[in-house]
Amino acid sequence: MDKTRSIKETVSLIRDGMSIMIGGFMGVGNPHTIIDALVEKGVKELTIIANDTSSPGFGLAKLIESKQVKKVITSHIGLNPETGRQMKTGELEVVLVPQGTLAEQIRSGGAGLGGFLTPTGVGTIVEEGKKKIEIDGIQYILELPLKADVALINGARVDKKGNVYYDKAARNFNPIMATAAELVIVEAEELVEAGEIDPNDVMTPGIFVDVIVEGGK
Repeated sequence: MDKTRSIKETVSLIRDGMSIMIGGFMGVGNPHTIIDALVEKGVKELTIIANDTSSPGFGLAKLIESKQVKKVITSHIGLNPETGRQMKTGELEVVLVPQGTLAEQIRSGGAGLGGFLTPTGVGTIVEEGKKKIEIDGIQYILELPLKADVALINGARVDKKGNVYYDKAARNFNPIMATAAELVIVEAEELVEAGEIDPNDVMTPGIFVDVIVEGGK
């Protein structure tokens, strides 16, 4: 089955109010072409799940700046003053999650787990409203899995069956997000024929990918 779509067809799959995971770290590994198309389309009321909100004018920060996001679940916002400003004025709901916890919540969502126990955040505001469990005298927080309607990931090389290779640090959060959404869209910096990626280099198998769109570096 041909999974490649035009950028117009791709963004038509994303509607107002959806929850969207966006891979990458500080904008590196974000699917920039798709993000730009979403800004142009004007889709709104989005819930974004991402490690961070990037930096001004770069990557997913553009969605924040154009006020298309109602809620963000993230590990930090320090490089994007606009995220902080909108949070303080009540324009944007920000849920801050310890980075390792966020990654494990997403991994749990993709693996079909019911959650996991972590000592991270015990005794802080992180534990508010959450169930705590004691094991061998140690308190743990029960963190629930995270899933999304859509995952937007970016691959350095992607073949036409959807097998993905990520380049160095751009791999961040992309592989686990590809397992934790109903619809997975990968932006390919380089699109190649099936078989051109060494099986040992495949980091996300094509079985997880629904749509491929060519992006460019």
